[in-house]
Amino acid sequence: MALFPALLLALLAGAHAELPGCKIRITSKALELVKQEGMRFLEQELETITIPDLRGKEGQFHYNITEVQVTELQLNSSELHFQPGQELILQITNASLGLRFRRQLAYWVFSDGGYINASAEGVSIRTGLQLSQDPTGRMKVSNLSCQAFVSRMHMTFGGTFGRLYDFLSTFIISGMRLLLNQQICPVLYHSGMILLNSLLDTVPVRSSVDELVGIDYSLLKDPVVSTDNLDMEFRGAFFPLAEGNWSFLNRAVEPQLQEQERMVYVAFSEFFFNSALESYFWAGAFRLSLEKMPKDLDMLLRATYFGSIVFLTPAEINSPLKLELQVTAPPRCTIKLSGTTVSVTASVSIYLVPPNLPEIQLSSMIMEARLSAKMALRGKALRAQLELSRFRIYSNQSALESLAMIPLQAPLKTVLQIGVMPMINERTWRGVQIPLPEGISFVREVVTNHAGFLTIGADLHFAKGLREVIEKNQPANTKDTQASSAPPPSTAAA
Repeated sequence: MALFPALLLALLAGAHAELPGCKIRITSKALELVKQEGMRFLEQELETITIPDLRGKEGQFHYNITEVQVTELQLNSSELHFQPGQELILQITNASLGLRFRRQLAYWVFSDGGYINASAEGVSIRTGLQLSQDPTGRMKVSNLSCQAFVSRMHMTFGGTFGRLYDFLSTFIISGMRLLLNQQICPVLYHSGMILLNSLLDTVPVRSSVDELVGIDYSLLKDPVVSTDNLDMEFRGAFFPLAEGNWSFLNRAVEPQLQEQERMVYVAFSEFFFNSALESYFWAGAFRLSLEKMPKDLDMLLRATYFGSIVFLTPAEINSPLKLELQVTAPPRCTIKLSGTTVSVTASVSIYLVPPNLPEIQLSSMIMEARLSAKMALRGKALRAQLELSRFRIYSNQSALESLAMIPLQAPLKTVLQIGVMPMINERTWRGVQIPLPEGISFVREVVTNHAGFLTIGADLHFAKGLREVIEKNQPANTKDTQASSAPPPSTAAA
């Protein structure tokens, strides 16, 4: 009997779950590029390893090792892969470190000092990055596991007592291996938990698009990691900036991602575009006034409304005409296999504008238009190019007046194509940013339409190096942050 209530609760939870307006999939094909850029950054981080001084005594043998520096680092073999759950795994094998340090050695009454070179070989590192959603809806590295092990070290002692020190260096080698094992993981922990998260902080979550509208890219749940993909679901909703808590109900088809051929796929549902159109509508953006008419349209309008104009005063008759266009309801976007269209209904009013006198309305008509939209991804901005594909006007007063407006169809459509569409496209081609970190962009994109959503497949390109972006955005006081972010000792040493 307990099964039925549990099933009912699961169905209710699913019914109220918020649908994503945008999805992003990172495929395993992107990992090689990400690994190359990440390994360059990681090499630089490991070269900053700070190894404490090593002092000890074995019988009559005293040693003091100071000023340890990493002089060379070779990460010969590495692999980056997804691990089902929420993890990204980096495995480094057979790496080597070149070291230089100062030695002070004493045995009975003999002493020796100077600098010496050493090498740590057979270095193995395994790091797991756990990804999750933080309270603000941003993706974060929420945990980092690390295992590091140095299998062997070599040192060559010169000088008068070289052979003796070669025999006694076993104590030093053992101590240095232990110190290296303990120092590698704290560096990786800081790189992942602090520096990599500062890179993820550059992903827009809730930001303004322009002075009227903002966009919400909050994650709706933790990223899902499978063997081949990292999938993320975003709210993908626009909102008027004047209404900070504004929200639209998403009733659109949920976008689906099934492709694997490209490095990244982005899917947008009709809701993504409709929330933008509705936000701009309520923000008052869909109003337009044309006060300079083309000469042919001016003459045609005056002839059409001659019956209304003839009874006016000479000053009013010769005054300029003005056309006002105002969208009366939020436009609607429809995505089909054949393409993407935007339907618009607006009122069109014609006025005479005599100087220093009230405007005189000659006519008010209804315009219905359909725009075809071509989507493109440039850099990391989603852009749209609109084209007027269908247009008609009619009167909301009488059928007879609608017949009288038929001659206006063609010239008004021309005015929209020449005077209005370029202004709209200038704004839509600026685009809106996709939730990617700074320094990463899309290249070689392909747009595919589906029923109710569209997908864009692309490859990734690092326009900036990870170090450049991280150094620009990392916390101001990195030393304090690094100290507070050190992993437990049991994690640092394998």
